[in-house]
Amino acid sequence: MDFLTDQDYQEDGYLVLDGLLSPAECDELRLRMGEIVDRMDVPEHCRIQFSTNHDEQLKTQGNADYFITSGDKIRFFFEKGVFDDKGDFTVPKECSLNKIGHALHAYEPLYKTATHSPKIQGIAKKLGLKSPVILQSMYIFKQPGIGGEVTPHQDATFLHTEPLGRVMGVWIALEDATLDNGCLWFIPGSHNNGITRRMVRTPEGTYPLTDFVGREATYDDKLFIPAPVKKGGVVLIEGEVVHKSEQNASEKSRHVYTFHIMESQETKWNPENCHLSLDPESPSPCR
Repeated sequence: MDFLTDQDYQEDGYLVLDGLLSPAECDELRLRMGEIVDRMDVPEHCRIQFSTNHDEQLKTQGNADYFITSGDKIRFFFEKGVFDDKGDFTVPKECSLNKIGHALHAYEPLYKTATHSPKIQGIAKKLGLKSPVILQSMYIFKQPGIGGEVTPHQDATFLHTEPLGRVMGVWIALEDATLDNGCLWFIPGSHNNGITRRMVRTPEGTYPLTDFVGREATYDDKLFIPAPVKKGGVVLIEGEVVHKSEQNASEKSRHVYTFHIMESQETKWNPENCHLSLDPESPSPCR
């Protein structure tokens, strides 16, 4: 794995490193996910189409208990347009998924091993984390041809801590992530400007189940820098850095395993965060 410099991560808010996983380790994680998808049986009322659009987030997953209570479970979220008006698949089910989350690290041994590997522990130590814990994990498919755009956002919008700057995304490419199939794009240094919105739980008994405080800022496309990464590489993402990915219009998928680490020492997990299932007193330790 490339030499890790804390300075680059602190200055830019993200860092790309090659060689976290071997090609064989990537293939093993993809094979296991194929087995999970093959056995997938999702009731019609739980077929939630995932979106990063502000209004659609409130209307769909923001109003769905299936999404809100997924923090300690393995659940399935789909791309737009993969169901007909009866809720039946219009594409092969293995091509329908946007992501699976949010507790693969807790229940799936292969993903648990990858999450708690010595290399991950070394990264956390190198970046100065004293008491790192795992908040959530996801497998993202970015399906060929239909893998949806992820609009500019900050992870701290959804994983809010006091103080800010205590959350890091670990984004592992299980296939090459390229300009063609939807690699990440960043605004370097944008993590120094705070956050513009927060997703919060609404009072019990009200709908939608979540709301936003503030709105996402409008960003100049010229500020974004692409961050392609080879199979087995990893992108470290500071929680406040602005990032996005484009729609995958290519014929190649862009599978990723990603999880978030929080520095728990002297950090308060905001109780208004949308994933109520996460127990902030006893999250999964990164050690």
